[in-house]
Amino acid sequence: MSEVATDHLPASAAARAARLRFDPEDFFGRQPTPTTSLPDPAPLLENLTRCVVEIIAGARELEQIARWVTDDVYRHLLKRVVLSTRARQARGETVVRPTFAIGTTRICEPRDGVIEATVIVRGRARTRAVAIRLEGLDHRWRASAIHVL
Repeated sequence: MSEVATDHLPASAAARAARLRFDPEDFFGRQPTPTTSLPDPAPLLENLTRCVVEIIAGARELEQIARWVTDDVYRHLLKRVVLSTRARQARGETVVRPTFAIGTTRICEPRDGVIEATVIVRGRARTRAVAIRLEGLDHRWRASAIHVL
């Protein structure tokens, strides 16, 4: 909304004009939520990790976690899915549900409403780490970054 000049207005009109200046994002955009108003992030971290590993392996659809990730994370994972699908097709492999176990989860809170975690995933062939950043938005956790290392 553009600035409203209030120099020439009476005091009551100037106050009314000041009230009219608002940013719609303050009311309708994503609202940050403090950690104390959010549930324990550990179960979400483990479930997201499990889902992401299965999505990259082709055993689960990416749309299943769309509500728990930001648009940037969704696009990043979509690129990974496309690349892993092409690689499987080039090698002539079929989709197989991966067998793995969730190991330790390290959680750190760099600021209120933000959780950064690494989750260890132990598979038959190798062990991987999944780095996840959760942000409290609109009274729920949303993953704003996910990286499978």
